[in-house]
This record gives sequence, C-alpha cells and structure tokens, in this order.
Amino acid sequence: MPAFDAILAARREAGLTQAEVAERMGTKAPAVARLEQALVTGRPSPSLATLNRYARALGKKLEVRLV
Repeated sequence: MPAFDAILAARREAGLTQAEVAERMGTKAPAVARLEQALVTGRPSPSLATLNRYARALGKKLEVRLV
C-alpha cells in the first residue's frame, strides 16, 4: 500500500471523522479535508511536520525510511 494510502486508511481504522482529527490537531475540519485531498492528488505536498501532526492525532507515529 502506498504511504499516502496508509495514512488515509489510518483515519478510517481509527474511526475518527475529519472534525475529530482537526480538533486533535488544533485546526479546523476544512484544513484536514484539504490535507487529505493533497495526499490523494499530491498537490500541494504536505510538509513532514503536518503529516506528523496528523499521525499523532490518530495515535500513530510517522516514520520516514529510505530503504
């Protein structure tokens, strides 16, 4: 599974709405919607800091590896 697909799947698996993730991130639901859309389209590319905040909001840890 591509990394961005895994990130989006993690929210569904956590059973959280965009609004709930936004609250945990300290932002608004439309910002999370834009972030998720960016993950799908690749435009604009979210920063690692933003992806890390998203992961933490889901109770996950973001790891970046070059293998």
